[in-house]
This record gives sequence, C-alpha cells and structure tokens, in this order.
Amino acid sequence: MSKLHRWWQSWAQRSSSADSDTDGEGVPSGTVGRSPAQVRRLWLLLGLGLVLAVVVAYVMVAINRETVRLSRPSTIVAAMAAESSVQSLNQAWAVRSNASQFPVGQPGHLQSLPDEWARSQPGYQGAVWYRFNFDTSKLPAPDQVMAVHVERACSNVEVHLNGQLLYRGGRMSEPYARNCYRSHVIPLPTFLLRANDNQLDLKVGGYPINRVTARQRAGGLAAVSIGPLQEVRELYEQQEFWTTTVSQVLGGILAVLGVFALGLAWVRRLDYLLYFGLLTIGWSLMTGRMWLSDVAVPNAGVEVLIAMMFAPMTAFAVKFLLGYAGQSMGAVNRGARKRQLNAVLWAQCVLFPISLLAMGTDRLFIGARIWYVLFAIELFVTIGFFLWVAGKNRRTEFWLMSAALGVVAAVLGIELTFQSGLVKLWGVHVTHFVMPLLYAAVAVRLIQVYARALQTAEGARKQLERRVQEISGEIERNFNQIAELRVEQIAEKERKRIAADLHDDLGAKLLTIVHTSDNDRISTLAREALEEMRLSVRGLTGKPMVLSDALADWRAEVVSRLGQAGIECEWRNPNDIIEEPLSSRTYVQTTRILREAVSNVIKHSGASHVVISAEVHLEHHDFVLVIQDNGKGIPMELDGRLDRGHGMTSMKHRAKQLSGQCLVESGPGFGTVIRLTLPLEIATMQQVLPTSLSGSPGAASMRNIARGH
Repeated sequence: MSKLHRWWQSWAQRSSSADSDTDGEGVPSGTVGRSPAQVRRLWLLLGLGLVLAVVVAYVMVAINRETVRLSRPSTIVAAMAAESSVQSLNQAWAVRSNASQFPVGQPGHLQSLPDEWARSQPGYQGAVWYRFNFDTSKLPAPDQVMAVHVERACSNVEVHLNGQLLYRGGRMSEPYARNCYRSHVIPLPTFLLRANDNQLDLKVGGYPINRVTARQRAGGLAAVSIGPLQEVRELYEQQEFWTTTVSQVLGGILAVLGVFALGLAWVRRLDYLLYFGLLTIGWSLMTGRMWLSDVAVPNAGVEVLIAMMFAPMTAFAVKFLLGYAGQSMGAVNRGARKRQLNAVLWAQCVLFPISLLAMGTDRLFIGARIWYVLFAIELFVTIGFFLWVAGKNRRTEFWLMSAALGVVAAVLGIELTFQSGLVKLWGVHVTHFVMPLLYAAVAVRLIQVYARALQTAEGARKQLERRVQEISGEIERNFNQIAELRVEQIAEKERKRIAADLHDDLGAKLLTIVHTSDNDRISTLAREALEEMRLSVRGLTGKPMVLSDALADWRAEVVSRLGQAGIECEWRNPNDIIEEPLSSRTYVQTTRILREAVSNVIKHSGASHVVISAEVHLEHHDFVLVIQDNGKGIPMELDGRLDRGHGMTSMKHRAKQLSGQCLVESGPGFGTVIRLTLPLEIATMQQVLPTSLSGSPGAASMRNIARGH
C-alpha cells in the first residue's frame, strides 16, 4: 500500500505539471476543456479503480463462500466427530400442524435439513413439526448429560422429548417470537431418555417468504445436532459468536463512531459528517434488532419497519458521498439540482413503506426486492460518480472508494442473489460484519482528514499569531521611532537655536578678540576657542558631510598643526573617493579625538615623524584611523596602564560613545600607535538627512549620499 501511495503521489505530480504545461500552451487555466492526454489518463485511472473493485468483490465472494461452507453445522460436526461425541441429525419427519403435541395421525414427509419453507412449504404460514428418532445406546457416552443444538429455527422453536415439553424460545402464536438470528441449546434430562426409540420433536413456527421483506426471516429449520452438553455448548458458543455477537459488537462500535461523527458535524458545521453519522447509527440500529426477539407487534408492521430503514440509509449514503466530494461537485450540491435530489431521496423514504402497505401483506417480499434493487443502483451510480470526481481531482480517497465499491458490489450481489433464491446461505455470512468494517474504515479516513485539517488550521492559527505579533511589534517600533523622531526634531530645533546664539554672540566676540588683541597668547587662545566653538556649533546643527570631505578637513588641520611644531607628517588616504555619509556627531567626536592625539604627539612624544593612515571598509560600514609616531612612547609609571594621563581616557570614552573603539599600543623607545575604529552610521544618516537638509540646495544629493547611491 505504501508503494501504491508513493506511485499515486508521483503520478499526481506528473499530471499536475502536464496540466500546467497544457494550460500554458493553449488551454486557459480554469476552463472546462481538457486535453486528450488528460482524458486518457482519467479513463486509465478509472479503469484501474474498477479493476481494483472487481478484485475486491471477487475476494469478498470467495471468502464468503468458504466461510459459509466451513460454518455449516454438518461440516463442523463432521470435523468434531473424530474427537467428540456430537452427531448431526440431518433428516426428520415433517408434518404441518399447529397442535400442541406432535400430530401422529396426520400425513407428513421425510425432510432433509436444512429446510427452507420457501422451497419445501411455499406459501405456508403456521407451524411445522419435525420428529427425530435416536437411541441413547448408539451414542458414544450415554452416561453423560446430553443436549440438543438447534443452529437456526425461524421464526421460533419449541422442543419436546418423548412427549414432554423441554424448551420454548418465545411466543409460539402470532406474532411469533423473532429468533431467526439465534441458536438454541436444550439440555436433555436423563430421566426422560430411554434406551431405545427416543423421540425428539421440534415445533417451528414462522412466516412464508411472501410475507417477509428478507429471505433470512422466512420460515425454516437448519441442521440439528445432539451430543454431550459441554461439547454442544462449545458448538453453540462458536456459532453464536460469529452470527450474533460479532454483529452486535460492531454495531456498538458503529454507534460510537456515529455519535462522534455527529459531534464533529455539530462543531465543524460539515453536512457530510452529519450524514455519515446518521448512516452509521442507522446501521447499528439495524444490527441492534437482533437483540429484540419477542415484540408484540404484527409481523407485517415489523417487516415494514425493518425494510423502511433502508430508504433513509440510502439517502444518507448518497448525501454523504456527494457532500464528501466537496466543491468539485458544486453543481449537484447547490441550487435547483440539490433541491431536486433531496426531493427524490426523501420522497422514496415515504413511498417505500406506502408502496409495501399498498401491495398487501402477501406481496411484501416482491415489493421489497424491487426497492432493494433500486437502492443498489442508486449507490452504484453515486459511488461511480464519486470515483469520477476523485480521479479527476487526484484525491487519495480514490483507492479507498474503489475498494469500497468492490465491497459494496460483493455485499449487494450476495444479498440480491440470496434474496432471489439463487444461492443458499446457511451459517456464518461475511456480509454480517463486513459492512460495519467498511464503515469503520471510512470513519478512520474521515478522522484522519479532520485531524490533518485541524493540524493545518492550528498551524495557520500559530502563523497568524506570529504575524500579528510581528505586526504589533512593527507598529510599536514605528510608534517609538515616530516619538523619537519627534523628540529629535524638537532637540534639533533647540540645538539650532543654541548654535545660532553661540555663533552670533560668542563667536563674534571671540573673533573681535582675535583681531584686536595685542597679546599673542590671548589671540592664540581666542583663536583656539573660536575653532572649538565652530566645531561645537557644527555638532549642534547636525549637518552631515561626505567622508572624503571630512578626511580632507582632518588632513589639513593635522598637517598644519604638526608642521607648525616642526614634525613631519605623512597622511595616507584611500585611493578612491569615499562618498559614504558621516554624521555630524561622528565628525565632531572624531575631530576631537584627532586633536587630542596630535596634541599628545606635540607635547609628550618628542617624535619627529608621524604617519596617519585612513582605511574605509564599505562592506562593514566603518572606517579606521591609525596614528603612529616615532617618539619615546608613553611611560608606564601610572599603574602600568596606558589609558591614564595624556587624555587617553577621554579619547576612548568618545570612541565608545560612537559605538567604536580606540586602541593604544606603546612602549618606551618604540613610539605610540593609536588605532581608532568608528562606524559610518548610515542608518542614522537616513533619519537625519530629511530634516537637516530639507531646506538646503544640496538636500537631494545628500539624501542620495546617505542611501549609498
């Protein structure tokens, strides 16, 4: 089966790809037309399904035939004869009579068992006496308690031994007790047994076949066996288990499955589950009738009640199959056709009992046979239509329903041929319990489909919850960003106001001091203060700049300062023009770090040569400045740490604020190397540029720079 399932999946995938190719070549997707290749594949698939159905049906018929043969009392008794004392009584003297004792003076005939009244007593209604003669001396164990086993007496039986009543299965007057599905074990009292010429009389009361709706309930008597009580009881228990107990257990299981299906239908609002639940519960009720034997209702009423259950069950089966086919059969499941179909199905539920009653009690059997054939045709047509839809849509239920078609065909074929009298079925019938097993298989498939749908829905629910959480988080982040942007806009406005005040007031005064002071030291300090103020104002305004321009500014300032101090400076820039944006904050802090580093070189290193290298890593969005001198290095007198003194702490702190780092390597006589690594802050620039450059002529170009264009 696993290989068949894998083949089915691969065939479906190939067919799907072929369909898509065909749709792309000339047949629009979703059109009604199908290519000849698709039609051939569909007919091939239906042929395979029908072959599977035929094989299943043949196997079912073969199993049923072998089971019936092996379960016949004569066969069982013959198999037990070599090891036990059970003997089969295959012939009896049969007399028609309703008398309370065996009618000795009335004519009769020698009858072989099993005896079907439809053949031996056609049209007779009443009681038939069967007399068996046996000698206890001929039995292997006359000293044991003996018993009689009656496999089947329809509709009821009464047992007499040597003129004494021993057993009565129920009411022996009309309406007779309905014990057609029961076996009987009757112990034989020892004191009533004679050494020779014992007379065992069985009075069987029943109805002719024309007054019942199924041949199983027509009058008749199966084979009778006699032997030790223990062995006869074993034979009875075996027969009772296969003919009654199994059907009753399976009926109980079906009732549970039906209630479960009704619960699912109520929760999921699925009509086909409702019809399947009603179908299984209906079948369990039909098998449950075996529990009821003595019903004080006229025979015609009971027969009509039993037969009329097949009409709604057929309707439930048709509605279930059409509903389970899904949207592919929408034309049947909605609109006028649905109303017409419902009208036909429910009308036959009313017409069936009315037609039986109208035909009269003497024609119940022929009327029921006509309706049974009609119901069988309806089921075959519906299952065939379902196979067509399932094959066309490549549903996995195709193979299950193909096997079900074979089972249904076998069961209906066996039943119809038996009802027509073409075959004789005495003993265990596979049809008694194969239909409940079929219902159970379909129920398992429905539960599997429901579990898979529930799992898919649960996965979709979890995915939806994750998506909702993601959207909620995104909304929260956007809100926070908007709030931060609002705060940033207010802060930006305040910074611009402070920068304007510094530039207009403090800047003007410092510039006046620079140009009017006669003291060189005061003029120099004022110039340095003016430069620091301009740098602070630049940081407050938040105007970004291109990295290449920043490197040019840093180079000009550093080379000028080192040149004034008499120190040779070698500046190494990248060969390419770097147009990555640099935030004003990064520019200001980097400028101050460079100034501090250059001041240390001038004041403390005693170096004569300085090499400054600039490296830009676009893939990591950062840049590196390396400042290396050939001075005397930083002494280790302050607890052996390089981050104390000479402004090292402030340099590292500024780098850390920019999410970068400042590393210092030094040693006495080996000079000093300062490695500064800082990010380019592109994300920050994309937020700052729209507000800071919106009013400038170069705003558009700077936005492109910030986006990396």
